[in-house]
Amino acid sequence: MTNMEEIDNEILNEIQWTFPLVPRPFDEIAKKFNISADEVKTRLTKMKRKGVLRQLSAIFDTRKLGYTSSLVAMEIEGDKLEKVAYHINKHPGVSHNYEREHQFNLWFTLAVPPGSDLQTELDKFSKLDGIKKVRMLPTLQLFKIGVKLDMVDTKKHDVKPSEAKKQIKKVDFVATEEDKEFIRQLQKDFEIIDRPFLKAATALGITEEKIFERLKHYESIGVMRRFAAILRHREAGFTANGMIVWKVPKERISQVGEKLGAFPQVSHCYERPVYSDWPYNVFSMIHCKSVEEAKEMASDIQNQIEVEEYKILFSSREFKKTRVEYFVEHEFNIEKSIPA
Repeated sequence: MTNMEEIDNEILNEIQWTFPLVPRPFDEIAKKFNISADEVKTRLTKMKRKGVLRQLSAIFDTRKLGYTSSLVAMEIEGDKLEKVAYHINKHPGVSHNYEREHQFNLWFTLAVPPGSDLQTELDKFSKLDGIKKVRMLPTLQLFKIGVKLDMVDTKKHDVKPSEAKKQIKKVDFVATEEDKEFIRQLQKDFEIIDRPFLKAATALGITEEKIFERLKHYESIGVMRRFAAILRHREAGFTANGMIVWKVPKERISQVGEKLGAFPQVSHCYERPVYSDWPYNVFSMIHCKSVEEAKEMASDIQNQIEVEEYKILFSSREFKKTRVEYFVEHEFNIEKSIPA
């Protein structure tokens, strides 16, 4: 790796972890790396063109905003998979949709706004030809959420549960119309310019300082998870994205989930329901540069959490990967999606 690439990766690491909430954030980033703000912007613009940097924005918490969401697993007839995935992708509440190597070969997330019914929206897909089974897998317990891809190989963490859980103030939150408009603006992809927050501040009729004040408040109560860069896994070199599903004894679920969430290599960790044909109740995501690395990591984790039975489901195709647009509602009608 050249020194130029090393700096690119150091910057990407930095802004996935923390992004300065100040009027001229790229000046602050430049100081850390002893380069000019123009060079930081040039490097990030190049990363965006290459497809590595997907978005720079506020990342909000679905449940705190009153949305209901679920992971959904489907068994689809092989020759119908692409067509079913295509129509499911048209739903505005579907953010991630993957083919995985399993009998349940299509996995997607579905979120619906306050006042909508998740099961009703999911039932709309029943008109699609080729669906053999559907399993709704909502979150029963959330142990961790937050993708941070380590771009600097020399800084890789040991595979150990070493992360402290972020402390969030427990406050009831119901979004006002003012909150909704703020969220609509701050969830947008920010431009890589000297004052990236100015456009949102102008649209909202407030100062940049008021934006930072509101963002920090939202973060303190868990409405915003963080303001940060989101990378595209595959373009960043993380081609082995494995969902490790664990069959955990009921009495150990909370303990195992908390421990899994403390591994820096685990980006998401949840308890989900089981079915007669799906016995795995704890889900954890890892992102690696090879299948071999992922398998080795899963084995290292297994040795420390002492859970006998697990599987890794790798994503073999990505049909959709985006962020849910909150409070930008579009009604979904499956009949309009399927040609007559």
